Amino acid sequence: MFPRYAVALLCLLAGFAHADEPEPYRVQPGDVLMVSVWKEQDLMSEVLVRPDGGMSFPLVGDVRASGRTIDELRTLVDERLSKFIPDPSVTIAVKQIGGNRVYVLGKVNRPGAFEFSQPIDVMQALSLAGGATSFAALDDIQILRRDPAGKQAARRFRYSEVERGRGLDQNILLKSGDTVVVP
Repeated sequence: MFPRYAVALLCLLAGFAHADEPEPYRVQPGDVLMVSVWKEQDLMSEVLVRPDGGMSFPLVGDVRASGRTIDELRTLVDERLSKFIPDPSVTIAVKQIGGNRVYVLGKVNRPGAFEFSQPIDVMQALSLAGGATSFAALDDIQILRRDPAGKQAARRFRYSEVERGRGLDQNILLKSGDTVVVP
């Protein structure tokens, strides 16, 4: 029988194993996808994900692409095509990421919009913006985020706490469309 502390350690290590697995990429409006169907030359094209999150493809029609992983989208396109093509083999690849952007404004060295292909946190976004200027109020940084209904909420970020290794829960992963304001 394992001692209780050994079981707790195994559970903790199992949690870390899953924490290292990256989240699959989710398609965003503005992304360009390359969609092809094996042995079907007429069914190969670049597809732009529209601002409303949808995309169109021959024989498939309109589908909601935004928020889906590539595998989820491939399965959906595969199912829709199976009505017209026996056992279709669909391949979807992200050709250009155009939808995942965060914005960093205020007293930073390079304010602007920053595209990302993998999740980034607040500290990483500040780094992309060249860091804060010497006049920035680092403990009054705000992260602005809209919920699906369009309502905006603000979350405070205290740089000095995170810098000292405290309050690390403030260093959240940013979502596409988030704005970091450095006063």
